[in-house]
Formats: sequence, structure tokens, C-alpha cells
Amino acid sequence: MIFKKFIFLTSFLMFSTLIFSQENLKEVTLKDAKGNPIQFSEVIKADKPVIVSFWATWCAPCLQELEAINDVYEEWQKTTGVTLYAVCIDDARSQSKAASIVKSKGWNYEIVYDPNHDLKRILNVVNVPNLLVYYKGNVIYKHSGYSPGSEDILYEKIKSAIKK
Repeated sequence: MIFKKFIFLTSFLMFSTLIFSQENLKEVTLKDAKGNPIQFSEVIKADKPVIVSFWATWCAPCLQELEAINDVYEEWQKTTGVTLYAVCIDDARSQSKAASIVKSKGWNYEIVYDPNHDLKRILNVVNVPNLLVYYKGNVIYKHSGYSPGSEDILYEKIKSAIKK
């Protein structure tokens, strides 16, 4: 009986956190690389898949993951219409370093900054790299950490979602 109550309470808390965080997304405005405001709740409503990848300049696995995706990103865009938002969680002082990395790597992602970790907190992202895939406003895939080849799984999840 105690176990059932525990399961119910845990499920309720997880569900209510999800609802609460989705409501708070309406309040999150990030800045892109040019300083333009990005209303995050609008970004994830796209009719095409949207990858939201949290990263930091000091995170080697983050850079490896974004580099691996970069190698196939153009093809992914052609076949699925996906857009990747690389959400940098570095503080304001480190943003120039992030911009330098993006430029040197030639990443063609939408780069946005979350220096106060507002989006990270609302989405309950604990560590980086961490990515979520949204399709028509719903999370269709989540992944934390990076290991070589995980970008292939990501691509399969995206293709599977758009076929439905």
C-alpha cells in the first residue's frame, strides 16, 4: 500500500512539474547571437522538428555532440526540416568565447543564450550536454550526455516522429 502511494505521489509530482514548466515557457525570452529576443514557447510550436541542445564552452562532450550533428545537419534539414537551437548556458562574460567557438566550427545552428539558466531551470535540465526534441509543441525525445553514435539515434527519433 505504501509503495502504491509512493508511485502515485511521484507520478503526480512529475506530471505537475511538466505542466508547470510548460506554462512557464511562455515567460522565457532568450537572446540570439545578434541580441534579438527569442520567445521560446513560439520556437517549439513549429510544424517541423526542433532540437534544443543545451551546451557550454567548457563542456567537451557538448562540443563533440554539436560537432557530430554538424557533420550531418545539412542532410537532416533537407530530409526532415529540423532546426537546432544550441542553447549556451555560459554566463554573460563567456558569451564572446561561445561566439568564437561557433564561428570557428562553422556551425549553422540557431545560437541562443541562457546566461541566467532560466530555460534550463524550467525544463529541469540538470547537466550538459542535454537535448530535447520538440515536434508541434510536444517533447518527442530527451537525451542527456553524449557518446559517439547517439546522433544516429536522435535522427531516427526525428524521422519516426514526422512519419506519424
